[in-house]
Amino acid sequence: MVPCTTRFVNNGGINWSSSLTRLYTLQDPVRGHIAYRDRKRWWWTLSLVYPLMPFVGIAAHAWSGMAVALGLPLLVSYGFMPLLDWLIGEDLNNPPEAIVPQLEADRFYRWLTWATVPLHFVAFIGCAWWAGTQDLTWWALLLLAYVAGAGSGLGLNTGHELGHKVTRTEQMLARLVLAVPAYGHFTVEHGRGHHRWVSTPEDHASARMGENIYRFALRELPGGIRRAWRLESERLRRDGMLAWSAYNTMLQSYAVTVVLQGALLLASGWVMLPFLAVHNLVAWWQLTSANYVEHYGLLRARLPNGRYEAPQPHHSWNANHVVTNLATFHLQRHSDHHAHPSRRYQSLRHFEQLPQLPSGYFGMFPLAYLPPLWFRVMDPRLLALPHVQGDLGRVNIDPAHRARIQARYGPTVQGAPTAGAANP
Repeated sequence: MVPCTTRFVNNGGINWSSSLTRLYTLQDPVRGHIAYRDRKRWWWTLSLVYPLMPFVGIAAHAWSGMAVALGLPLLVSYGFMPLLDWLIGEDLNNPPEAIVPQLEADRFYRWLTWATVPLHFVAFIGCAWWAGTQDLTWWALLLLAYVAGAGSGLGLNTGHELGHKVTRTEQMLARLVLAVPAYGHFTVEHGRGHHRWVSTPEDHASARMGENIYRFALRELPGGIRRAWRLESERLRRDGMLAWSAYNTMLQSYAVTVVLQGALLLASGWVMLPFLAVHNLVAWWQLTSANYVEHYGLLRARLPNGRYEAPQPHHSWNANHVVTNLATFHLQRHSDHHAHPSRRYQSLRHFEQLPQLPSGYFGMFPLAYLPPLWFRVMDPRLLALPHVQGDLGRVNIDPAHRARIQARYGPTVQGAPTAGAANP
């Protein structure tokens, strides 16, 4: 028998009760009896609770009368969640490959992603209703919009998980949840653009060493929309259809956005204009933050034929922190995701010797918002990676800061690829 159980590296410890787990077994003709217990099975329901976090702030505001209480979800996200990540630690568990088909076929996991979609609509509409019916000061309105946008940014993560799946139901649900913050181009851009060009100078969604997140956002946001429109237009043209048609998946999602946000404007009036603007921008900013963290400075090598090598696990930064992974459908196991994009979240694996983030995303985002501190923490970590070993030729460097970086860390050992070699 080959028992495979969850292995945690934690600072505080946690009791994963067997009543919250499920045992998967298989009789293998070579390896014999294989058993795997998913000790996080019911803990994944945290993904259903977290989208409703804005209501914690609304309830605190209603109870206390203090407008600042609306920001309580931000304190939970960027204070309490990273603390829990530190206390509980990392999950280094991998399901055996022989068991993965059983995990992938267990509909419990996909039902969680499906059920999350309407919750994002509920949270968004609930926040909009509170903004439209309460006598909020201007800063309280913007605070509530920021909280709602942060929640909808998490909805983009749900759209990410669903958008990688090929079933009609999941593709439809992806377009619906992306409509909440008006980000309908994401599935096209991410699946057919970012995954092809990830960790290359040509990718808008891969941050370069020395590039701060604010400079990155100016490149990533417009570049992603342009690339998505070009890719979807080319697909439709190959199928003999017009880009401006009902078959355009981007326009399908944006049409839902127009109906949803237009109805809120009609119902609540002008107060919705700043609310919706801030909500949408913050949700986009959440995704930009994730993109910035996930591939910072990592570079795929060029092959003799001029193409880039296939994406490998070491072309993404990984994080195994338990709590934030539960809230984000294992998004932080990003290394295996890019190596195997079609894997469902419950089957994503940890690998040794990967680029590892020092915290989960909710701890890394605030660090990224302070560029000097980000560079101080991440640049040495990047250069110390086993496949980099201080060689700047193996790093995706921002051309605007190449001279400064080379002066600080030494000359380039191998010629680094330059941007513009292809048209992604």
